[in-house]
Amino acid sequence: MDVFLQLWGGLFYLVNKILFAIAEVQRSSQRQRRLKIVGWSIYILGVPPWVMILVGHDNWIAASIETGGIPAMAFGLYVLIKQDVVHSFYDRLTSLITYCFIILGVGYSFYEYGGITSINQWLELGVMVGFLLGGYLLAKARIGGWLCFAVMNLSMGTLMLIQGKPILAIQQTASLCFVLFGLVSMYRNQKVQAVA
Repeated sequence: MDVFLQLWGGLFYLVNKILFAIAEVQRSSQRQRRLKIVGWSIYILGVPPWVMILVGHDNWIAASIETGGIPAMAFGLYVLIKQDVVHSFYDRLTSLITYCFIILGVGYSFYEYGGITSINQWLELGVMVGFLLGGYLLAKARIGGWLCFAVMNLSMGTLMLIQGKPILAIQQTASLCFVLFGLVSMYRNQKVQAVA
């Protein structure tokens, strides 16, 4: 069952990163939009195995990020599909839900371990900061979002390696390659737009 969960979660998250990286080099905004819709959908479907694996190893901070991010991802997916204006009430509501999960996860981790006492918790904090800051910056079309995602992938890959999840460690390394591709692509696009 463990290998199945690693394959499911790892493959879905990797496909998400591939689609997002490919979307960065699309000239057609419609094609870019479609790739992102499929990418977010696949990402959401990949959350359950990650949460099961993380909870199974008492990685409460990382599990709370994965679980708490679902409402925000679903809301972002809705906005992409409907091409609707972001309603501030729903935007704030999804952010509130995400932060509540994070507070619960970090709080429970601190309670269970008596503070930040392990390398695993530090790596989970790297995942949390990378995910939250990276998502925020990419939503604002800032290149630093890709760098934050790189920190997230490095932290999660190291955590999975330490915990004996080689498939997920390899997936995080492959995802890092696509994050770097997205970073370079965004940099080139912004450079071209600045010259034009």
